[in-house]
Amino acid sequence: VQLQASGGGLVQAGGSLTLSCATSGGTFSSYGMGWFRQAPGKEREFVAAITKIGGATYYAESVKGRFTISRDNAKNTVYLQMNSLKPDDTAVYYCAAGIVATSNPRVYNYWGQGTLVTVSS
Repeated sequence: VQLQASGGGLVQAGGSLTLSCATSGGTFSSYGMGWFRQAPGKEREFVAAITKIGGATYYAESVKGRFTISRDNAKNTVYLQMNSLKPDDTAVYYCAAGIVATSNPRVYNYWGQGTLVTVSS
């Protein structure tokens, strides 16, 4: 399974971005999908996850109410809508595919290459 993340960029604080993660080479609907991020000098952290058919979503407390994860199984794509962005959201964002949707990165078998989000103050 290959994952290609896109949509990152430079945005001012308070702004919005939508990340996309297109997958290929597997049955997309059989995977729970997650978004993680890694800021400079910090460990990779969980952002959001969505179950195989999108019936349930999970969020880190730091993004709850600001970020929305969704998926389109017909397009083999998962999205992360990010609103009210803060400088602390600056990081490389990674999408991942695994057997289940979880905050545990070790469960995910496949990872995208990452897309950089920079939020200026």
